[in-house]
Amino acid sequence: MQRRPLGNSGQTVSAIGLGCMGMSEFYGPSDEAQSLDVLARALEIGVDFLDTADMYGSGHNEQLVGRFLKGRRDKVFLATKFGIVRSDKPEERRVDNSPEYIRQACDASLKRLGVDVIDLYYAHRRDPKVPVEDAVGAMAELVKAGKVRFLGLSEVAPETLRRAAKVHPIAAVQTEYSLWSRDPERDMLQACRDVGAAFVAYSPLGRAFLTGAIKDPTTDLAPDDFRRTNPRFRGEAFDTNKRLVEGLAHFAAKRSATPAQIALAWLLSKHPDVVPIPGTRRRKYLEENAAAAGISLSSQAVAELDALFPADAAVGARYAEAGMRTLET
Repeated sequence: MQRRPLGNSGQTVSAIGLGCMGMSEFYGPSDEAQSLDVLARALEIGVDFLDTADMYGSGHNEQLVGRFLKGRRDKVFLATKFGIVRSDKPEERRVDNSPEYIRQACDASLKRLGVDVIDLYYAHRRDPKVPVEDAVGAMAELVKAGKVRFLGLSEVAPETLRRAAKVHPIAAVQTEYSLWSRDPERDMLQACRDVGAAFVAYSPLGRAFLTGAIKDPTTDLAPDDFRRTNPRFRGEAFDTNKRLVEGLAHFAAKRSATPAQIALAWLLSKHPDVVPIPGTRRRKYLEENAAAAGISLSSQAVAELDALFPADAAVGARYAEAGMRTLET
């Protein structure tokens, strides 16, 4: 597995990471034994950048990763997040970036993970009621206390990143980025380069849409799968987006690769400072995704994919209305 620098932090991580969210919820039923097997296999093939968050499974995902880390802590680069606060009702959430909450959230994550230090600690979402300078200042205190090594932000605007970087170095920014979610190309990628932050691309496979495996969301997705409420997976939007994926499948077949591998190779070949973190609960797909690091696309191939997926080609918002309100643009 190739390695990539985490911005100007001096740290390197596997060129492809592993998103752990689906091991706890959102994508239908999961199996802990199977998830732990996938985590172990990830390390065997060189995938050492693991991504979790305190809100995934309301703490369950951190606990699961924590169990895996026992005896392996020094082999993993561990990222987790704070800021999305859940209530007893799954549909009710709020964002909190207050310094007091940040300190509490960090201590709670350390306990669930069973570790002394978090390698990369993100603000999961931006709380507009709290100046970013105050939030990052509180996060910087965690670094001074030895509880956190590097700081990150997720789904923020470029100007927010620039303000934050004046308070403390930001090692990474995490935002959705894939062939069908091209917004970061407008300003955010350049903003990351300006401040020396890596760009971590979550949902680089379009929540599995780009794999071509989802033919009909009414039959292929579990009843509690959140993608059933995602605008891009519904009705006419799904049918239109499906035609984009068919073009990707044809492109991949000509290169003896899977659509997922080409989607990941596009990110890696186009940007030397982008680290995609596809999530999976199955060993087969983990190995398939990791193999994408060995696929080098020419500039012409990258341009062909750019043309196949113009910036605004995907139909539908990235999240339902409530989720979109938490994103900075």
